[in-house]
Amino acid sequence: MADLTTTFIGIKSPNPFWLASAPPTDKEYNVRRAFQAGWGGVVWKTLGSEGPPVVNVNGPRYGVIHGADRRVLGINNIELITDRPLEVNLREIKSVKRDWPDRALIISLMVPCDEESWKDILARIEDTGADGVELNFGCPHGMAERGMGSAVGQVPEYIEMVTRWVKTHSRMPCIVKLTPNISDIRKPAEAAKRGGADAVSLINTINSITSVNLDDFAPEPMIDGKGTHGGYCGPAVKPIALNMVAEIARSAETRGLPISGIGGVTTWRDAAEFMALGAGNVQVCTAAMTYGFKIVQEMISGLSDYMDRKGFTSTAELVGRAVPNVTDWQFLNLNYITKAQIDQDLCISCGRCYAACEDTSHQAIAMSPGRVFTVKDEECVACNLCLDVCPVENCITMRELPQGEVDPRTGKVVSGYANWTSHPNNPMARAAE
Repeated sequence: MADLTTTFIGIKSPNPFWLASAPPTDKEYNVRRAFQAGWGGVVWKTLGSEGPPVVNVNGPRYGVIHGADRRVLGINNIELITDRPLEVNLREIKSVKRDWPDRALIISLMVPCDEESWKDILARIEDTGADGVELNFGCPHGMAERGMGSAVGQVPEYIEMVTRWVKTHSRMPCIVKLTPNISDIRKPAEAAKRGGADAVSLINTINSITSVNLDDFAPEPMIDGKGTHGGYCGPAVKPIALNMVAEIARSAETRGLPISGIGGVTTWRDAAEFMALGAGNVQVCTAAMTYGFKIVQEMISGLSDYMDRKGFTSTAELVGRAVPNVTDWQFLNLNYITKAQIDQDLCISCGRCYAACEDTSHQAIAMSPGRVFTVKDEECVACNLCLDVCPVENCITMRELPQGEVDPRTGKVVSGYANWTSHPNNPMARAAE
């Protein structure tokens, strides 16, 4: 098996799979079980200062979105940061790190936005032996109403200021956890970098209401007839997270800033996609809450097998491989042309491709009286919808038209312009001439 040993901002772990700061990392018992199962690291659930006590609800804390097969697609939580005493958490962290020195152990922090509060808590965690700190600038519920969490993460100036305080008063590597509840993820990442952050992690949870109880007319989870917004995570947020990771990885202002990828990682493939887009490791929560800690074993074996097949000798060879191929729409090759084709041996004549294309797309699929479905090349714009709705894998594929072939739809020969910037129809190209 390939060596999955990962070094992230100087922190070494036996694999790139860390548990994110969340309920699964709330106490020593959980973290020890996680390490026994094989997790390479954990980010301890967010600690706060010893001010007013944190009090969580004693009712439902999670809302959920299910797929048709009851698979968990997303979880909304209204749980706050740890409600356990700071000294108890610090004692447990020190004990776990002493017994598991080869695993990464990061402490998530959230305190009021003043320098003395940060200086105080940093001094108290220095002797735990933890490998670093993660600044929780992302939680959108509960703590944000108190001027913490995403209330800080949505203001780049605050991010830079607090990060600078942390780097001034601590020797520990600092990861800044970013909120997705913002219009341009690059701005907070740039602020974290200016403040001296060693890395960023993203995404934190998305502000959300997952459902409404239509008998009691209140959001769920419901507490005594009332509900509130919470933080949404799980497989459903993965596309949003991938895009935001890629934006930071390819931006000139943040290029080279280490990234810990978070958001819907459930399989080894999810992890590999995050890493290919620039993440040095990944953090996981919902998958562990859904399937238990041992799911990491499937992630480890799957990623190792993939790396063997690709000939990668280290995870560093995977990190960022896809970033050069992420571009803006204007640079896409408008002369790259494909057409759908249906494998009649695999087709089960369900008609989903026909219904989708006929009703909502380009009427490019014909149906014979005997329910044989064929593609009308002269109408097909290669939107891919038929392939996406087909229930049979590889029944519908997309055939590339090589340069020089006539496009049946337009009657024009497929040309070889590299991308839109060199296309004669591009007004910017004409202006440049």
